[in-house]
Amino acid sequence: MTLFDAGDAGDPLSSVAPEPVVERSTGPRTRLRMTVAYEGSGFHGFAFNPGVVTVAGALREALAKVLGEDVELTCAGRTDKGVHARGQVVHLDVSPPDAEAEALVGLQRSLNRMLAPKIVVREAEVAPPGFDARRSAIGRRYRYTVLNRPLPDPFLAATAWHVPEPLDVRAMQLACDPLIGEHDWSAFCRRVGEEASLVRVVRYARWLQLGDGLLRFDIEANAFCQQMVRSLVGTLVAVGRGRLRAGDIGGILRSRDRAQAAQPAPPHGLCLWEALYPPEFST
Repeated sequence: MTLFDAGDAGDPLSSVAPEPVVERSTGPRTRLRMTVAYEGSGFHGFAFNPGVVTVAGALREALAKVLGEDVELTCAGRTDKGVHARGQVVHLDVSPPDAEAEALVGLQRSLNRMLAPKIVVREAEVAPPGFDARRSAIGRRYRYTVLNRPLPDPFLAATAWHVPEPLDVRAMQLACDPLIGEHDWSAFCRRVGEEASLVRVVRYARWLQLGDGLLRFDIEANAFCQQMVRSLVGTLVAVGRGRLRAGDIGGILRSRDRAQAAQPAPPHGLCLWEALYPPEFST
């Protein structure tokens, strides 16, 4: 099975028993850093939310079984319901014996036995001093996949948005030009609080044609606000459909009016590809 094979999202923990829990010390804590991939269908986003199935909730439950204690998780980026990740980064604090090399190998193995294939811990290591999965990040990269051909593909249905009508990819590529730089992204973001700043710096945004009707939108920014990438993709696809012109994008951005942009693209085409850190925190 691959990362994006279907699974039972209603029961993210398998019946495989974790390795034995050992007695924990109550002394100093050591920070661990984990890189996590997940297929987001069936999860109500990453962030822990009591009463609903989330990626953080499933991961915390598995960690508690292995470590014998509850832990708090901090992530690089909170993905929304149905969004996937290949390079989500989280940190947690554990007692020193759990941070030894042999213990980390056992921790990763136990977590993957319980959580795979919907959630996979790709790496587990001791974090450098001062590391914070969220605050230390200097950028995030997202990818959005569109299947642009008449017939859908059942093997891509969980990870790509099927758009059957032909798209003008050249116009979509041109429409990316105004996105580069520092802007207020109010027109493309869901506002959570009136006081929250929606200014972000986009370093690159581009469409790639992968062949056989597959299109990929890659974007990197210092940070993203809620629904920003999906709103951009939905609006850029509207350009490809001829409902908007490439030259309209700059005006929509400057308007700061959410009503000027198109509806967000579906969540299942989006993937948090990578979180970026300065050299002192890079692996």
